[in-house]
Amino acid sequence: MRLSRYFLPVSKEAPADAAIVSHKLMLRTGMVRQNGAGIYTWLPLGLRVLKKIEQIVRDEMNRAGAVELLMPTLQQADLWRESGRYDDYGKEMLRIQDRHDRDMLYGPTNEELITDVFRSYVKSYKQLPLNLYHQQWKFRDEVRPRFGVMRGREFLMKDAYSFDLTEDDARVSYRKMFCAYLNAFSRMGLTAVPMRADTGPIGGDLSHEFIILADTGESAVFCDKALLDMDPPGLDLDFDADLTAEVEKRTQYYAATDEMHDEAAFAAIPKDRQVSARGIEVGHIFNFGTKYSKPMNAVVQGPDGQMVPVQMGSYGIGVSRLVGGIIEAGHDDNGIVWPEGVAPFHVGLINMRVGDEGCDKACGDLYDQLEAAGIETLYDETDDRAGAKFARMDLIGLPWQLVIGPKGLEKGIVEVKNRKTGEKVELPFADVVAKVTPA
Repeated sequence: MRLSRYFLPVSKEAPADAAIVSHKLMLRTGMVRQNGAGIYTWLPLGLRVLKKIEQIVRDEMNRAGAVELLMPTLQQADLWRESGRYDDYGKEMLRIQDRHDRDMLYGPTNEELITDVFRSYVKSYKQLPLNLYHQQWKFRDEVRPRFGVMRGREFLMKDAYSFDLTEDDARVSYRKMFCAYLNAFSRMGLTAVPMRADTGPIGGDLSHEFIILADTGESAVFCDKALLDMDPPGLDLDFDADLTAEVEKRTQYYAATDEMHDEAAFAAIPKDRQVSARGIEVGHIFNFGTKYSKPMNAVVQGPDGQMVPVQMGSYGIGVSRLVGGIIEAGHDDNGIVWPEGVAPFHVGLINMRVGDEGCDKACGDLYDQLEAAGIETLYDETDDRAGAKFARMDLIGLPWQLVIGPKGLEKGIVEVKNRKTGEKVELPFADVVAKVTPA
């Protein structure tokens, strides 16, 4: 993409009411524009990142055997009355009426709607297990929306719902999602720590929040350093195998948010492995048994011919929230530092002397080579000053920067900068594409 034809409204300063780094940088880089409290327009640069995250989530859900569909943003209130949640949910739910005075709502979540889909089509245990998911916009009327997309009112979420015949089967589904989440976050350049979460009145141990560490995190977290050093299950994981060992490998170590923290248990960890930090929740998986299937009569015929309510679980990832979370975990004084898997472009190509025949040709040729190799490139061929070009590239945080100017052209070299490390090397033109090709 040529920058002169792109829409990238960067700015030097963020509004005074932007309180955290991700909010400031998303506004400064022109990723989003605020339309109201907690509501944003996703501008081209931000949308590219959002779509990258969405696709990684889709890949890993599909790999784990989940099946994608798409549910509407508007839901009928009667479904929520069946579950008993319509009156209990609170003012966070945006309640509306259509022209026929029917009660509707802008969905804050989808348990009722997916249960209605399930009960309409699935009648036998032979159709189980089943995991259905979608990535859809939600709305929760937060009393104090703040921190940009980290706590907005309108947000994009991946929510998956599993349906199983027995509690043991539900554990199998839960373990698949547990592993799929670790793989997904790893592909985004994140180390996400699964921390046991409150299960409420349901009880049991099938509830985990996935937390990434960041100095500006919203809550205190405590964990064993072993969890931070552990590799994800891996993209070659066999999801049809017994994944108990993969889950227990991680849940054997202490990890808790401040709400679940046990000081005595934490103190038992060797001092050199105690990690006390701030964290950001980016995902939550939760088994809720028959909480929705019983009142909504989502039943199947079991092997003995009896009709039984199905065991259900829900699995959420804050897709739009992750954009802010990744920035909180990866930035420096000059701007964003994107992990390769989610960067809006992989390479920023800078022409230092626009209008110079040699520079224009060399940049154009290299740009064509990068694009032909499938490497997403933002080519800065504007007539801005060199300092402004460098500052803008650092601000938007693309993994690689390539600089071509008259002096380098005389020597037949390109300056290659790694945004994360700051390392700069000079390479012959013929070696550049291989250097910046993703692993």
